[in-house]
Amino acid sequence: MSATILIIEDDVDLLQLLRIDLQQSGYKALVAHNGALGLKIFQEKSPDLVMIDVALPDADGLEICQQIRTISNVPILIMTGHAVSEAQIAQGLNLGADEYMVKPLGKLELHARIKALLRRAGFDMQGKQPLVYEDDYLSVNLGTRRVQIEGQEIRLTPTEYKLLATFIMHSDEVLTFEQILETVWGEAYRTEHHYPRIYVSHLRRKIEPNPQLPVYIVSEYGVGYRFRERRKV
Repeated sequence: MSATILIIEDDVDLLQLLRIDLQQSGYKALVAHNGALGLKIFQEKSPDLVMIDVALPDADGLEICQQIRTISNVPILIMTGHAVSEAQIAQGLNLGADEYMVKPLGKLELHARIKALLRRAGFDMQGKQPLVYEDDYLSVNLGTRRVQIEGQEIRLTPTEYKLLATFIMHSDEVLTFEQILETVWGEAYRTEHHYPRIYVSHLRRKIEPNPQLPVYIVSEYGVGYRFRERRKV
């Protein structure tokens, strides 16, 4: 079954080019030329991935991203016409984005990132252990993809979930930035060291008792990170 991708973009020419390109590549493409229509189509069609332009005529694309994230874990790719700083990526991540791309969108890179996002959203543990991590505070079931803090389920984006799952599968191992990037984002991202820093920071805010003094995701300075298990009380 082919994935359905919703494109929210006000540039009509680019919108149609993207629609045709995705359809020719085997995807189902839905299009919207503004944020309001994009939200309406999203609620009606429940696409598997959403591409959103930052500069929409009726809304900030990041606001649309935030609204979608409150009701869904669908992968979200933000498109922008300007270079993106680490601070801007962090802002987008805080609002629920999974990926940024700067226009013009290179076809090969776009398709690689779409595939990576869809793969993360349907992350398959392939029977590897452990299937469950649990202590008195944090519970993660890699079979059901449920994450709970003190018994309350929390929402993670597909990227956040795959990052956490990767750490748990390699519990107490030091994972280098390159290993994390290749596993979670793909080999093409091996030099993008700011990605793990930003996403780990956001993940810590969701799962750590005190994000400023992390007890689960521990920094190995200059190398990467390590997931440290806690004993049940």
